[in-house]
Amino acid sequence: MRLATKVVGISRRRCVLLILWGEFFARVRWITLFMEKTMIEGFHGRLMLDLDGTVLADNEVALLQNPHVGGVILFSRNVVSRQQVASLVAQIRAVAPHLLIAVDQEGGRVQRFKEGFTSLPPMQLLGDAYLADPLAGLALSRNTGWLMAAEVIACGVDISFAPVLDVDRETSSIIGNRAFADDPDVVVAVSRAFIEGMNEAGMAATGKHFPGHGGIFADSHLEAPVDYRNWDALWQRDIVPFVALSGLLGGIMPAHITFPDVDPKSVGFSPFWLQRILREKLGFQGVIFSDDLAMKGADVAGGYERKAQLALEAGCDMILVCNDRSGALTVLQYMAEQAVSQSDKIGAMLKGSAVTWSDLEADPRRIATTEQLKPLMTLK
Repeated sequence: MRLATKVVGISRRRCVLLILWGEFFARVRWITLFMEKTMIEGFHGRLMLDLDGTVLADNEVALLQNPHVGGVILFSRNVVSRQQVASLVAQIRAVAPHLLIAVDQEGGRVQRFKEGFTSLPPMQLLGDAYLADPLAGLALSRNTGWLMAAEVIACGVDISFAPVLDVDRETSSIIGNRAFADDPDVVVAVSRAFIEGMNEAGMAATGKHFPGHGGIFADSHLEAPVDYRNWDALWQRDIVPFVALSGLLGGIMPAHITFPDVDPKSVGFSPFWLQRILREKLGFQGVIFSDDLAMKGADVAGGYERKAQLALEAGCDMILVCNDRSGALTVLQYMAEQAVSQSDKIGAMLKGSAVTWSDLEADPRRIATTEQLKPLMTLK
């Protein structure tokens, strides 16, 4: 009887040990899966920054591997040719495979990738094409969105910060023909088709510049614009595209503009705009990207530490610091000191396609769309 009891006791202890070991290995496996998810599926650092040249510099490797860096944006200075862009992206992926890689490839005067890429018209011409022939115009907008996204993805880049959802034609010095139209309903119709085309290529769309940069002349790159229109004026015009399309957008970028009749804080630093309006009233669930914190329009918030703090507290998931390496380093130091958490939203913006240039070059849709765009390019 004692022997049987002892055997039972040993068996129980073994069972307990087995259970504990099982829980231990399950925990290790969970941590491993969590780390993989962190690196691959969307837990990202919350700073997007830029690079100096056309190849990845030695001193930029450690920078990109900083846990608070979650993305890289490419500019014209980073581009020589299509092949070189692909090589640069491969260099980035080799040292930091989880990063979100972005570019501004709107079309018209904002097209960073040129050599070897299709020349894209300013979006205003797509709006005009829609007004001339709605069905044909929507098809062209959809195909243009697909073409832009497919060419960008074929180089390994995840997103273009597009489309511009501002309502404008001639009012803003910085928007103008970057906008589809000065009629919000036209903006909604044509940009919806453009976004659907982007999605078909495997790219998430980012609408900008919430709640609208088209109602004031000032350029937020060079100064801090103040728009004195009231809530009703904005709601009935500028915000219309964001309301209509928020469910289709993976990301939204707020404007560096203050609307003092609505809220005293500049939009990108305003919990009212980003939380109460964008998240709660519009129900937007995607990524909020700050516009570049190096812009003059962002200086209303103070120095880089203060700008980063206010943008993150207001609700930005990822903040951009471009063309100012010192500023980016200051923000990284702030993030480290404050132990800023990573975001679980940003991974949703990673490209959803592995299309190659050899695929695209023979694609009938690309060939046809390129031909359809040629007449518009003579008008831009």
